[in-house]
Amino acid sequence: MARPVAYLDGARYLARWLVLGLLVGVVSGLAALAFYYVLKLFEGIFLVSLVGSSASGVWPSASRYYLLPASAALGGALASLVIYSLAPEAEGSGTDFVIRAYHELQGRIRWIVAPVKIVATALTIGSGGSGGAEGPAAQYSASLSSFISDILKLSPEDRKVMVAVGMGAGIGAIFKAPIGGALLAAEALRRGGFETRVVYPALVASAASYAVFGGFTGYMPLLGLYAGSLRPIDFAVYAALGLVAGLAAIAYVEALSLARRAFGAMRARYVRPIAGMAIAGSIALLAPQVVGEGFAWVRLAEAGEFGKFYSPVLPTVALLALLPVLKILATAATVGSGGSGGLFAPAIFIGAFIGVDMWFLIHYMAPHASLQITPLVVVGIAAMLAAATKTPLSAMAMAVEMIGGVQLLPAVMVAVAVSYVVSWNYAIFNAPADSAGDGGRRPQPDSPGAALAQDLRPATGSLRRAAHPTL
Repeated sequence: MARPVAYLDGARYLARWLVLGLLVGVVSGLAALAFYYVLKLFEGIFLVSLVGSSASGVWPSASRYYLLPASAALGGALASLVIYSLAPEAEGSGTDFVIRAYHELQGRIRWIVAPVKIVATALTIGSGGSGGAEGPAAQYSASLSSFISDILKLSPEDRKVMVAVGMGAGIGAIFKAPIGGALLAAEALRRGGFETRVVYPALVASAASYAVFGGFTGYMPLLGLYAGSLRPIDFAVYAALGLVAGLAAIAYVEALSLARRAFGAMRARYVRPIAGMAIAGSIALLAPQVVGEGFAWVRLAEAGEFGKFYSPVLPTVALLALLPVLKILATAATVGSGGSGGLFAPAIFIGAFIGVDMWFLIHYMAPHASLQITPLVVVGIAAMLAAATKTPLSAMAMAVEMIGGVQLLPAVMVAVAVSYVVSWNYAIFNAPADSAGDGGRRPQPDSPGAALAQDLRPATGSLRRAAHPTL
């Protein structure tokens, strides 16, 4: 008699989380759409109307280019006002707070975080800051999932699963990578581990959010379709690319950590994002490519259209060589100061242009080399993502979803393995349970988000910290 009972329990579990996963997915997809259109609105106000740039995201020039620092500072001021007046926990990238909510707050995230994160991130990116949409998507989707859990009176454990599922659904929609988003929901929660109970509902939710978001914005992969092939002789190049990406990930994490400490020393928290955004806008005077997510520039580089890259100061070769460094600095200034922006998209940009620089280096050393640029761009993205986030499975999945095929998967696996080992304990967001014992970086303990998380900690004793291996 045990087997029918077990079967019925399993069927109820699957049916229950199918419904909940679909609900979270639809809501997350709609929230991603809301963010998409709000971001377009603020880009039109700041970058197009004020700075005089192109609405396409690719700037051959801008009529009032010198206003970039002022535009970014103004956007930072408005975003700071929105965040610190309504939801201080919405500062920064957002992913850290979701992971903390899962492990320490029983999945509790206030509903007000969702609209605040959408508006603040759109202001930050749309006015000239350097950051991505995926970390904020994780937080506003998790916030809405927590709100749904409260309405449905779900248990604390179910609420935690809902929050994790929302995180994956938000990222899967924004990146148009539902498999990668679902895997990230399970992989990001435990450094060196995997939250298996999240996988099934996360797959359902990510598929639903991708369907909703893509229904309005299209289903074309982020980097288009790639139909090329691999050559075994090139695998040494991909391993070398993984090495460089691993070192770049360390620099990325250290720059963010340094920026958080530097801006954290400023007592006036409202001023921090303004100063950080002004710095990011000043860097954009050298290289406008660092503004926002930068995906349009990645696609141009993949197509080899380097003639469209513009800088009023730097020649094209120097610009391309310095873009990974400048993106790290601009993102550290934007997000490290408390500005609302994600860290995944800058990692994609950094990895892509590391691949571009390696392609130029190879062709300089061997002019007749037949190595294509697209594989190096995609492999660089995967290697950088895996090294910076410590989520190698989701990074590999996202990379192949970005080109709509698995042709480059073997090369991606080689580079990810190397970059993951090289970067070792460094990560752009918290390892959830025992990050104090490894190289992961914690949020500043005196930050508003950390203080609020302490206030919301359950009063019924401390939660047991799950053990996982130190990397």
